[in-house]
Amino acid sequence: MPAAKTLARTKSAPANKKTNRGARAGADTKSSAGRRQRSERPATPDRKARRHRATAAAKATARPVVAETPVRKRIFGEIGGDNEHLWRDYAKTNNPAIRNELMEMYLPVVQFIAERLLLTLPRSIDVDDLKSAGVFGLMDAIDGFDIDRGIKFKTYCSTRIRGAILDELRSQDWVPRLVRLRAHQLARTQASLEAMHGRLPTDAEMADELGVSVADYLAMTEEARAHTVRSLSESWDDGSGDQPVEKIDFLRDPSSADPADVLNQEDVMKAIIRSLNRREKEIILMYYRDGLTMKQIGNLMQLTESRVCQIHSNVMKKLKVHLEECHEQLVI
Repeated sequence: MPAAKTLARTKSAPANKKTNRGARAGADTKSSAGRRQRSERPATPDRKARRHRATAAAKATARPVVAETPVRKRIFGEIGGDNEHLWRDYAKTNNPAIRNELMEMYLPVVQFIAERLLLTLPRSIDVDDLKSAGVFGLMDAIDGFDIDRGIKFKTYCSTRIRGAILDELRSQDWVPRLVRLRAHQLARTQASLEAMHGRLPTDAEMADELGVSVADYLAMTEEARAHTVRSLSESWDDGSGDQPVEKIDFLRDPSSADPADVLNQEDVMKAIIRSLNRREKEIILMYYRDGLTMKQIGNLMQLTESRVCQIHSNVMKKLKVHLEECHEQLVI
């Protein structure tokens, strides 16, 4: 009986294999037919939108290809920069040639700071004077710079250059610094009150804002006026279109004589000495016009001092009589 069962199982095995193969073939045929039906099914708008969203999500999640960038060298101040070897060499040797090379590299910084400061200074200040003071500040900055601190030299030297220029301006300023501070304080207070009231403030308002009496405010104003300086070499244009002239050409010299007075004196002198002889004219001209003494006139004319004095007295008497006679005709 067991042998018969084994034989029956062996005979039925090929049949089962054929049945399974047929089932799988039928399933494959159904699935391929289903795929053909789905592919032939028209795409609806919703299906297109889902497909588009799926494609966009796939692109977003994809890792972009990044090109490899070269690793940059880290720079701390002048450390790692192009001029590091110059700073190292100058710190060791203090070679003037290296210092001159560094100064030539940073001279534009001096020029920039000098021109910026010139905008806030009077016209009498020359930009070349500011640049000269700034060069000395640059030299001090180069000597005192420490590269190991990790700061840029341009940042360090800008403060030193500006300070050197301001020190030079203070040394040439004849006005005390306290007067300058008071003048700036008055100017700021006046500007503040003018912006507040829309007009120039009165003395009482200024004194009240400063916290002083009116008398003290007037004294402060008088002291602050001393800081104003005008340049006589400043050019002045009168609007005539001619070449501008300097202001000093229009100032009156109190020690010089008035040209009108000089002409009047010459006319009077000619009218007076018209009636005198040659010797008397020479004595009067040398004494009153040239300013010589009686002794000097006597030496020139080979006369004694007493004789010159006698001639002068006679001339004065003669001129007095002459002026009394023709004073109506003489215009002085």
